[in-house]
Amino acid sequence: MKKQFAIYLVLASFVVIALAAVAGSGRSIDVPAPPAIGATIDDFTLPDVDGKEHSLKSLMGKKGVVILFIATKCPVSNAYNQRMEQLAQDYKAKGVTVIGINSNFNESATDVKAHAAEKHLTFTILKDEGNKIADRLGANRTPEAYVLDANNKLVYHGRIDNSQRAEGITSNDLRDALEEMAAGKAVTKTGGAAFGCSIKRPA
Repeated sequence: MKKQFAIYLVLASFVVIALAAVAGSGRSIDVPAPPAIGATIDDFTLPDVDGKEHSLKSLMGKKGVVILFIATKCPVSNAYNQRMEQLAQDYKAKGVTVIGINSNFNESATDVKAHAAEKHLTFTILKDEGNKIADRLGANRTPEAYVLDANNKLVYHGRIDNSQRAEGITSNDLRDALEEMAAGKAVTKTGGAAFGCSIKRPA
């Protein structure tokens, strides 16, 4: 009987330790709510991968800008590399600039520069140390898109499309929004839940 009780105590101790470990490693970080559609986004300045500072205003296209929160290690973000680069190429001529922001604390500017070269990403990528801009915009996923019109008004926030696999795309949410904005029309579908890896904020 005493032996059984001792075994129960040992097992209970293991359970308590395991639960404590899970609780410690899985501590959630509160992410601020994103601005509402129609909100004006204040100008900000971040360095690129070479340390050169860029303001949002300086990167703004004639018709607007797409901000993409991206990562170097996230498989979902990486699945979108070609699509994001194609977006940048397609909409540059239509007056819309695409910029990337990397807010992951565990991915250095050197990592981001090497990744961009390897994946042939030619659009400007900024490094958000301390995830200040990710917090300001309530960004939580990679990839996650924000579209601002020429007046810095948020007109779309969410996913790029509905499928990580290109062959599964049935809804080109971001492209549809950009086509409407570039044509001077109101964006009819202003969002779709972004999916991907979480932005790695320091605990």
